[in-house]
Amino acid sequence: MKKTVLITGASRGIGRTTAVLFARQNYNVIINYNSSEFEAKKLEEDLIKQGLTAIAIKADVSTRDEVELMFDNAVKVFGDIHILVNNAGIASQKLFTDVKDSEWNRIFDVNIKGVFNCSQLALKDMIKNHYGKIINISSIWGLTGASCEVAYSATKAAVIGFTKALAKEVGPCNINVNAVAPGVIDTKMNRNLAPEVMNGLKEQTPLGVIGTCEDIAQTILFLASDNAKFITGQVISPNGGIVI
Repeated sequence: MKKTVLITGASRGIGRTTAVLFARQNYNVIINYNSSEFEAKKLEEDLIKQGLTAIAIKADVSTRDEVELMFDNAVKVFGDIHILVNNAGIASQKLFTDVKDSEWNRIFDVNIKGVFNCSQLALKDMIKNHYGKIINISSIWGLTGASCEVAYSATKAAVIGFTKALAKEVGPCNINVNAVAPGVIDTKMNRNLAPEVMNGLKEQTPLGVIGTCEDIAQTILFLASDNAKFITGQVISPNGGIVI
């Protein structure tokens, strides 16, 4: 049976690379996006031209009505969703004392409420089918905390707690819930960092390299596979050794 994966925030970065990898592994791929319509539609077009199966669907994961509509549309096209990758996320780098109430709320809405919304809706069919995989994208900063990223670190730590608790709850239904906590990855978000900051992070990494989106996508693919059927409630951190 051809399985279906829904990847949130899949128009670029880790999400995009993950969508391409799953499509090439013969999955039906749902490319969720919010503001990056051009990139998402282009990815959908490119995959279809390769004879692969994909559809781009817009939804702000923090808005319940939009997420419900996304799931309804996805099910109409592909049927049940077997794998959910909660990848959508936003970050903010500033002193904690400068964080505005609206900024704090927005980052929690996307990074945590989005995981809640998508997971709860995906679980309806997963529980019915007695099968499913939920993979939540956290961060090393959810493990250690990052200066000037208190809100982001707090949300990514919450993702880890969410993952462990939900894994215990839905394990009896043959549903695996795991988290991936990437290290420093070469993404558009991190390219906003000054070169000296990136070089410093590279020097702190025992393997001496910055990670790639492919590194993370391969970890997600493994957790989605039957090779990982005995793994649940875990945090896998591909980070080059910067956090051990």
